[in-house]
Amino acid sequence: MRIDIVTVLPELIRSPFEASILKRAQDKGLVEVHFHDLREYGTGKHKQVDDYPFGGGAGMVMMPGPIFECIEKLQSERKYDEVIYMTPDGQTFNQRHANSLSLVENIIILAGHYKGVDQRVRDHLITLELSIGDYVLSGGELAAAVVSDAIIRLLPGVLNDETSALTDSFQDNLLAPPVYTRPAEFRGWEVPDVLKSGHFEKIEEWRHEQAMERTKERRPDLLNDKK
Repeated sequence: MRIDIVTVLPELIRSPFEASILKRAQDKGLVEVHFHDLREYGTGKHKQVDDYPFGGGAGMVMMPGPIFECIEKLQSERKYDEVIYMTPDGQTFNQRHANSLSLVENIIILAGHYKGVDQRVRDHLITLELSIGDYVLSGGELAAAVVSDAIIRLLPGVLNDETSALTDSFQDNLLAPPVYTRPAEFRGWEVPDVLKSGHFEKIEEWRHEQAMERTKERRPDLLNDKK
């Protein structure tokens, strides 16, 4: 898989990809992540990438020219399955998006900035608009990192135990059940007996029941989505 991240602040987003699982995935050759500085496509002496909005108003808007030039250059080199724009008014990113995107070969992620991008970019370049929540960040770089992390960890070979991702929260629209590790007794608090029983069928039944209870209590909307 290849992920190309288009941004005005590549230095803001690089560090998450230089450690832990994301670095190992790249070192193993399971994913390529490339950063593209929009200012290299900016106009004029100062490599301008933003301008005032038509009609007035506060803030600046990312110009269409540099974005089109950068993304069209990438598209001339390979086929992309999705061109994603990170924006607060996009679809709320969830596990189903991550699962689906982990199956494609190449994606571009455009990190929004300022008051957003010229609408013509959204109308004619973007194939999927995503948000990571109902709040506004100073730019889409951190959101792009979140989406990339959620996708990359699902790629075969990235996690040491490939079944681990299948039991994460939001798979099958359920939150993950409680988990315990050693010691079996800590400050008088015991690990549930069933987890020490070695009876895997009963353990899986307990985990499913706990996942259902936790989801009913904390995110009942997820159960409604299953219907």
